[in-house]
Amino acid sequence: MRVDTTKVQDNPRLGWGSDVVAEMLRRLGIEYVCVNPGSSFRGLHDSLINYLGNKNPSMLLALHEQSVVAIAHGYYKACGKPMAVVLHSNVGLMAGMMSIFNAWCDRAPILIFGATGAVDSAVRRSWIDWSHTFRDQGALVRHFVKWDDQPASPAATVDSILRTYQMVCTPPCGPGYVILDRRLQEDELVGEIQLPDIQKFKVPTGLTPSEVAIEQACAMLGSAKRPALLIGRVSSNIDDWKDRVELAELLDARVITDLRSGASFPTEHPLHCGPADLFLSPSGAKVLAESDVVLSLDWPDLADTLVQAKTSARVIQVSVDSQIHNAFSGDHQRLAPVELNIPVLPDAVLKSLIVKFKDRKPVQERAPAQSRECITEFGDLVPTLADVGLALSALRQNKKLCLARVPLNWPAGTYAFREPLDYLGYDGGGGVGSGPGMAVGAALALQGSGRIPVAIMGDGEFLGAASALWTAAHYQIPVLLIVANNRSYFTDEIQQETVARQRQRAVENRWIGQRIDDPPVRIAGLAQDFGVDAEGPITASKDLRAALQRGIDAVESGKPYLIDVLIDPTRGGSFDWLATA
Repeated sequence: MRVDTTKVQDNPRLGWGSDVVAEMLRRLGIEYVCVNPGSSFRGLHDSLINYLGNKNPSMLLALHEQSVVAIAHGYYKACGKPMAVVLHSNVGLMAGMMSIFNAWCDRAPILIFGATGAVDSAVRRSWIDWSHTFRDQGALVRHFVKWDDQPASPAATVDSILRTYQMVCTPPCGPGYVILDRRLQEDELVGEIQLPDIQKFKVPTGLTPSEVAIEQACAMLGSAKRPALLIGRVSSNIDDWKDRVELAELLDARVITDLRSGASFPTEHPLHCGPADLFLSPSGAKVLAESDVVLSLDWPDLADTLVQAKTSARVIQVSVDSQIHNAFSGDHQRLAPVELNIPVLPDAVLKSLIVKFKDRKPVQERAPAQSRECITEFGDLVPTLADVGLALSALRQNKKLCLARVPLNWPAGTYAFREPLDYLGYDGGGGVGSGPGMAVGAALALQGSGRIPVAIMGDGEFLGAASALWTAAHYQIPVLLIVANNRSYFTDEIQQETVARQRQRAVENRWIGQRIDDPPVRIAGLAQDFGVDAEGPITASKDLRAALQRGIDAVESGKPYLIDVLIDPTRGGSFDWLATA
């Protein structure tokens, strides 16, 4: 990755309020600070560049606050570490709010700094400082951040930053917001500032399940004839992955995963009931309906999933998510009927349960999952999403790809997940335009890992925040973006057709207000204008593999690359053929 170099002064002194903030970020081990610039934090901007020398942390520039926060969100999903971002006053905060809500719903920790025109009205600059000052700026996001604070002095920022960092990184995680008054940043320090020993302010370790809870869970699972595992928001640690596989095998439990969360279980495993989807698949519903005990590992919408399956199974829920719930939005989902609730991180129960069932006789081996790699012919027809998935499957071989994003109707059966970083999950809140920034952030985190980041998204999603590509180009962040271009907000076309049919009205009008055509956007040209090598549109499925290979080669050489793929959403659109386990 390229870092913008600075002309560093000799022996810069800790002399200004904003220097304290910058020093705290360095001591906390923050690697990057992503910004879209603004005068309200010009003091902090100077401290990051001229006090820290733009390293540890380094500054990233994005062209819109929506992408600023989305980059930090994607970064966390790929490496499990928080990034810091700075938003310009109230207007920058409002521009980034959708991405903050996504991070909240996805339980992603981000250390967000805001700024405000001087709270002391006597020293405000004319006009703009007044417009950029709210009496309670944190109120804009208070219901969907874990913590917000507005320290009144440089000394107070030390405690504020430490507390916010602890809050956002303590599960259930989420974004936090610290507001820095312009004068606080720009006033010269008076007196000595006591900087802490960071080792004495570590993030609390997670709770372990009680022996009573483990015994109760073992009694329920041990007596089950048809147990099932619902695996939701879990760790991306490879040891936890292996523990989930071992527990499923010991219990002979069918496993259900979905596309909202990252890869959590090998989808080619004979116990996996797939393919994964954003919603409960018919095969998943059948398994749950026949189950007598369900172990839910932080499944996000447990109650509705159980209702869809019409199951009477006894349920064990392992989750700490209720500790973050509030009444502002419905992201907490419906209240589930749970017989045993274990309030710890989901992976914390695995080893204890494995020990209890270790002496079980091995179950009869199941037949391996069926390969579907020859199900689509690559001919002259306009590609489908299934073609894209099968082409990627054919090209991956021994390469380690990481799907940082997939579209809503991604046919998961075309591409297997074999390791935790094979897929990072969705964006949490469903805010259109999060994809490009999250892809760039994930790619930043994956540099040097041997992983090839690949993000597949619709044209509507991409065009909502295409300017994130400039950040990838400028900082030389290698990532492959595949735009599945159906020249429409096609999911909403289907929604409009559904309403029209219900009302016995003309379904032929479903495209109005939905199609991105006449003229079509030159997506490859747009990417090139942002400095990213690009090609397309690819209009025949037979040309997919060669294009994808060029894209993978470009990313392996250290460059971002974009491929515009024209998609036929009417051919295989529902992907019902993938619903068979």
